[in-house]
Parts: sequence; C-alpha cells; structure tokens
Amino acid sequence: MANYIPDEQRYDGRMPYRKCGKWGIKLPAITLGFWHNFGGPEVTQIQKEIVYTAFDRGVTHFDLANNYGPPYGSAEINAGKILKDLPRHEILVSSKAGYDMWPGPYGEWGSRKYLLNSLDQSLTRLGMDYVDLFYSHRFDPDTPMEETLSALNSVVEQGKALYAGISSYNTEQTSLANEICKKNGWAPLIIHQPNYSLFNRWIEKSLIDTADQYGMGIIAFCPLYQGLLTDKYLNGTPSSSRAAKTTGLIREGDLSESVIICIKELNQIASDRNQTLAQMALSWVLRDNKITSALIGASSAKQIIENTKCVENLNFSSEEEALINEALSKISLPESLWASE
Repeated sequence: MANYIPDEQRYDGRMPYRKCGKWGIKLPAITLGFWHNFGGPEVTQIQKEIVYTAFDRGVTHFDLANNYGPPYGSAEINAGKILKDLPRHEILVSSKAGYDMWPGPYGEWGSRKYLLNSLDQSLTRLGMDYVDLFYSHRFDPDTPMEETLSALNSVVEQGKALYAGISSYNTEQTSLANEICKKNGWAPLIIHQPNYSLFNRWIEKSLIDTADQYGMGIIAFCPLYQGLLTDKYLNGTPSSSRAAKTTGLIREGDLSESVIICIKELNQIASDRNQTLAQMALSWVLRDNKITSALIGASSAKQIIENTKCVENLNFSSEEEALINEALSKISLPESLWASE
C-alpha cells in the first residue's frame, strides 16, 4: 500500500459515529487499538494495512498508551509513522499514562510528574503536537485524586490534549473524579474506558448510569475478552493464540470446559443472526447507545473488515437477549484484571 490514498467513500454511512456522552465530539462505533500487534523495532507492512483498512472502513479513532509495544513506547513510535499518512484533522489519537513505563519512583501511577513527563514523551514518539484524548490509565490509591486530575487539566490548558478521560476507575472513583473537576473548574472528563464484554459485565451494575449522569461517553476495551469471544477457541486452543502463551492475559479458568460450551452456544446464536461470534460480541457491547465505541485490536486487515461489519446489525430481540443470558448463566469467570465493583 505504498502511496496510500484513502477511500473517498469512507464516510458513506458504513461506520456510524456516536456522540461522546453530552459532548460535541463523536467517536466511530469501532475504535482501533494499538495495545497488541503494533510493537517492534520498525513499522511492518501488515501494521500499515491494518490502519489504512480501518480508516477506509470509517474508523477515525486510534487508541494508544505510553507503554504499548513491546518494547514499551514502540507502538506510539510506529503509530506516529503510519498515522502521518492520514489527514490529522480527520482522526482522533488517544494516549494514556498510569502503568509501568520507566524505572524508578516516578515511572507509573498518577503523580503530576509522571503524567506530564509521560505525555511529553508520548508526543515525541508520536511526532505530534497534541493528542485528542489523554487518559489517567488507572486509579492511583496513593496519590490524591486532585493531583492526578489537575495534571489532566494542565495538559488540556497547554493544548497538549484536547480532551481528558479516565480508564478503569470504578463507580465511586468516577463520581468523585467528576465532582472534583466540577468543583475546581477543571477540564471535564468526557470519556471513561472500562473493560466490558459479554464475559465481563461489571459496568452494568452502576458505572454505565454514573457515566451517563455526568455526561461521559464510554469506550469499552477487551470487548472480545482477549479473543475468547471469537471462533478461535471453538475447536480447542490454537498454538498461536494468547491463551497458549504463558505471558498472556487469558487465565486458568477462562478456558474451562463450561466456557468452551458457552462459546459454542453463543456462536450458534450469532450464526442465527448471520454474524460471526466476534461480530455479535461487538454488536452486543454497542447495543446500548450509552456505549460510545468498542475498542478492538487486529492482527490483519481481514480482521478489521470482518469485525467492522458488526455495525450492520446492532439490535437484539428479547428472545436473543434471553438466549444469550441463558448461555452466560452457566459459566463463572474470574473477576476483571483491571477494575470491578
């Protein structure tokens, strides 16, 4: 794809755009994440094809964090090189800081020093003057929330980020964060990024309603539960999958016999809807308009094409909802690695 020219029909309705809560900015229903598959010492042709294909499918939002790779930072370097081929004014670029990034006492969590230093480094790696969204990647129990939020306010005031958001904060933390910003007249938190999927519904307890109360959009990460909600595991565990890797995020208990049976039942429901399991899982996350976007990864352009087709059917009948809930009632998965109520 040398000399990439974007598809002139990319805004023909193939991708719906949803308001981010009460705010003016709109996000595509599907966002491309760079958590996996975009690390490495140099940009690959596959990485370019994934991004170009996503943009041609109407995906205008690209999600990063300081330590995505591996190695740490390499995803931002590679993303910056690829995204230069897209019109900057037509895309949203997000980054985050909160997890381990560099050694020493200032290399993670939520201090002002860490967040401000981290964003400066991210902008250098990306080769950009600003990001559209900058997140506190996780709640820091040892730093006053006022310090973390004042840092987010600073980067917005400095023009280094256009909007601020939070990720993996629970309901109580989300409410407090919004109240602190409101009290101090700081940049509002326009978006929350929690993990949410058919296999992890913790945000339904109260976080969705709380985010809506404060006018926040929600972008769901891991909507395919690290690939479990795809056809990849219908016939066992492939050697190339994350579940087969000892360093993966799929844990013991995530692939029990009962889970495999549930996946097969869900796959049949998806088939009856003329969807793949992955398409149905994404459609299900997006069935509520309070969910602004579903954040997906991809290892090929083909995956982008297939998974973005989920937007063609975002409605579920009461019968389909009942069948899905019945299948899910037979399994018990470990609590979220990131946040829970």
